[in-house]
Amino acid sequence: MTTVTPYRSDLRAGRDGFAQLLRAEWTKFRTVRGWTIGLAVAALLVVGLGLLSATASSSSCSHGPVEVPCPVPPTGPGGQAVEDDFYFAHQPLDGDGSITVRVSSMTGQIRLPDETPGVRNVANDVVPWAKAGVMIKESTRQGSAYAAVMVTAEHGVRMQHNFTEDVAGRPGRVSPESPRWLRLTRAGDTIKGEESADGRQWSEVGTARLEGLTAKVRIGLFAASPGDVRISRNVVGGSISASRFAEVTAVMDEVGVRGAGTGGAWSRDDIGVTYEPDGSAHHPGGLVRSGGTYTITGVGDIAPLTAEARVERTLSGAMFALIAVIVVAVLFVTAEFRRQLIRTTLLASPRRGRVLVAKAVVVGLVTFVSALIAAAVTLPVGRRLFQGNGIHVMPVDLLTELRVIAGVAGVLAVSAVFALALGALFRRSAMAVIAAIVAILVPYVLATASLLPEAVSDWLLRVTPAAGFAIQQSIPEYPQVTAHYAPAAGYYPLAPWAGFAVLCGYAALTLALAAYRLRRSDV
Repeated sequence: MTTVTPYRSDLRAGRDGFAQLLRAEWTKFRTVRGWTIGLAVAALLVVGLGLLSATASSSSCSHGPVEVPCPVPPTGPGGQAVEDDFYFAHQPLDGDGSITVRVSSMTGQIRLPDETPGVRNVANDVVPWAKAGVMIKESTRQGSAYAAVMVTAEHGVRMQHNFTEDVAGRPGRVSPESPRWLRLTRAGDTIKGEESADGRQWSEVGTARLEGLTAKVRIGLFAASPGDVRISRNVVGGSISASRFAEVTAVMDEVGVRGAGTGGAWSRDDIGVTYEPDGSAHHPGGLVRSGGTYTITGVGDIAPLTAEARVERTLSGAMFALIAVIVVAVLFVTAEFRRQLIRTTLLASPRRGRVLVAKAVVVGLVTFVSALIAAAVTLPVGRRLFQGNGIHVMPVDLLTELRVIAGVAGVLAVSAVFALALGALFRRSAMAVIAAIVAILVPYVLATASLLPEAVSDWLLRVTPAAGFAIQQSIPEYPQVTAHYAPAAGYYPLAPWAGFAVLCGYAALTLALAAYRLRRSDV
């Protein structure tokens, strides 16, 4: 009887694992010089165009005939840029105390375009967020901590503190027939706001905690009116905004102030007022006292600033880099179909869906890393260049800045995956490149260039892959601030991560369709 021993090779069996597949696809990518150069060009576009834009931009203000640097916007307790312009009649308060007042009237004026040259055109009206009431403020320095309870022209009673926080009280306007009592009470660093319709029965509006509030503060009456923001259509179908001067005048009486240091004369400060070359106040506020009645007029606003340059402006080159990224990603897959090399790839790795996923991971990661480095360099350098040229970039917290940097890199990376999937789906380079640009870049340009009605722009940035650009919005919308909240002004209809999720959804769906077609046919 003969026993036959089967032959066993000393060579280890090859593994068709995903890690090996990734290595193979990475080797393909890095050995094609055109693809690596394409991504390098994309990174250079992010850096070069961003810094070029910052270098070429400048801003200055004038003081009469003299050109001077524009003032730096104040920052609030949270580090955000704020508007802190209002008229304040105040007394010192050392420690705990309170202030009570009745507001019986709120009127105002809005400056309209002159219908007759040289004849001032003024409308007797108030803007919706005109406000007047009582305030406790750490100091008269712009940006210092505060809490206030107030009446507004169209939004009822509100309690606001430290610029970003806003709590609604009872709705309704004030008038001599329907006055509103307001009270602000300090206990340590906690301030409570209350309101009453008759001065006897009080209801709480809200409570604010101003951490680190000093013992000595200012307590008093205030009035402020933001500009009258009007939105109009431009000649091509989009919209433009204009802000006109507005002021508010409130009549208050039954004023009662309690606490150590109060009871003396009222100090009067037009906080944030600008001055003409002759030293006179530009649009000044004021206080007129007649017995126990106080008539206070104010302009400006006490709110987050929304109109200055933003950090994402430094990354304007990403829009052009996107084109280079799309071309590279498409060619990364269509080149194999054009040369019939895809059959060799699939022979080495028969699991076709996994091949496509490996390509997507490689092109996505390489794009993300290169774009991340470019954005991380460009944003801080571009911000310094802007500020050196007199353009003040609004500060944001560290997490927001990191989201903007990583978000722009993420948009480019996911767009690369989306373009690669289109290439695998159409298997024609030109068709896939055009489809990707039309799906991502065209809606973004149309929406942000104010070429379409705002409703259409919002729709495009909700339902197309261009929604992903919302990840770069650094300044949120504030309900208590009237502004031009439109894509052309840097505001997106979806929250940052929600918009990015829409782009990711398109990429995942297109990749799944491409994998399905690849399983059915490799030609």
